[in-house]
Amino acid sequence: MTEQSQTKSWTDSVKAFCHPRVVTMLFLGISAGIPILLIFSSLSLWLREAGVERTAVTYFSWAALGYSFKFVWAPLADKLAIPMLTNWLGRRRGWLLLSQLMIIAAISLMASIDPATDTLTAMAWAAVFLGFSAATQDIVIDAYRIESADVDLQPLMASSYIAGYRIGMLLAGAGALYLASYLGSTKALYDYQAWQTTYFIMAAVMLIGVVTTLMIDEPNERQNDQLVHSQQDYMSFLLLFAFSVVGFIATFYYSAELAQMAKSVLNDRLANNHLASFIVELCRLFLALGFVAVIAKSLINIGFVKEQQVAQTYIDPLRDFFSRYGLSLALLLLALIGLYRISDIVLGVISNVFYQDLGFSKSVIASVVKSFGLAMTILGGFLGGLLALRFGVMRILFLGAVLSALTNLLFMLLAQIGHDITMLYIVIAADNLSAGLASAAFIAFLSSLTNISFTAMQYAIFSSLMTLLPKILGGYSGSMVESMGYEQFFLVTALMGIPVLLLILIANKYLDIRDHHE
Repeated sequence: MTEQSQTKSWTDSVKAFCHPRVVTMLFLGISAGIPILLIFSSLSLWLREAGVERTAVTYFSWAALGYSFKFVWAPLADKLAIPMLTNWLGRRRGWLLLSQLMIIAAISLMASIDPATDTLTAMAWAAVFLGFSAATQDIVIDAYRIESADVDLQPLMASSYIAGYRIGMLLAGAGALYLASYLGSTKALYDYQAWQTTYFIMAAVMLIGVVTTLMIDEPNERQNDQLVHSQQDYMSFLLLFAFSVVGFIATFYYSAELAQMAKSVLNDRLANNHLASFIVELCRLFLALGFVAVIAKSLINIGFVKEQQVAQTYIDPLRDFFSRYGLSLALLLLALIGLYRISDIVLGVISNVFYQDLGFSKSVIASVVKSFGLAMTILGGFLGGLLALRFGVMRILFLGAVLSALTNLLFMLLAQIGHDITMLYIVIAADNLSAGLASAAFIAFLSSLTNISFTAMQYAIFSSLMTLLPKILGGYSGSMVESMGYEQFFLVTALMGIPVLLLILIANKYLDIRDHHE
């Protein structure tokens, strides 16, 4: 390639960021980025100011597990028509609008609860509702992105989406912290009204997503959309999902007392309360999932839901994936997807609490971690998109994994140094730059694995698997810090990234062989 043609390629790549579909992903990214921090970091600081213990605060990260199980109801968002909305806006935009209105309702519900005086259970369920609504929005946005542009444009759309996502996180992160501080709530003097007003304002900011949904065009219908089941069949499927959710919640509710007894017995044997809690709660999760499976199987057996429909919904997308890549490579790719973000997510759950424990104020956290961090993430996202377009997704995927693990060691250094604003800037710059680069490459990687015939379902499976294990472990990050301290905790999160590097190298080798033979 000549220097002239290379320069032209770079110029064309930059101009492609102005494509209407790419610009659309910026605003949809903002809509997707707002809810997540209202469950994680902003909520964690609110709870800490309200006097909630650190361990209980990190448990709230499980409210976002809806992101990890969204493949369960992804078929509904993919196929089910919403009365009036689908006829008015189309299938994708109709579901987008519904999910955005649900997010607004969930944030408003959280705003109406004071964690200092009201039961934490109420706040937990409100946060779960927000996680479910936000995950639903993500399902539809991912499907919209993949269906609305060719594969060549996907890296740039991923970059634009990440930039918007981080802007949304800035609004719900730094914006929320600034607002809460301005309205009078501090660590020393908690003010519920300040946080209530802040969350109501965040609910209003979600109108950005609503307006975008109303302005964009519906992507072209796919051929296989003509072969779907009837609306009545999907309504039965919706009821199956509702019964399963009720069964899941009931299992957790009625097993609470038994779980406490099991924790006590196991703690006596292990002499480690945090480890005992982890094991019991993990068993409790699998028990709930098992009960859901029994409910689903029973309803299928009595003919409430067609077995063929369930098979086409859940089995066919998996069968397609394994048939395209073969058993060994498919399992390898799924392992890579499940572990790629583990270092970042496990650390990220407790990061704001860490900054606060070092003595940094909310205003400093807002300006450095959120605002400056946003700029670095956007830069990293656009850089990742351009590099993936120029040098290939797998190479940049590997680079992102290396940088993500190494930057976690900088947190270890910050823990040793303590309250140092310069070091905080260095850590945030490196961490967010690498996170943006890695995320852009990873989203493009997931999109390349998705068959457009099963867009919503396959991508939902991939993105759910991406966060499942990291978020389960992240819920125990507070307990891990209590047991080993911040320095060792950050070292452990960095070491979690080593298997990821090996998986990328192996996957790249076999993917190259496959492409070569084809």
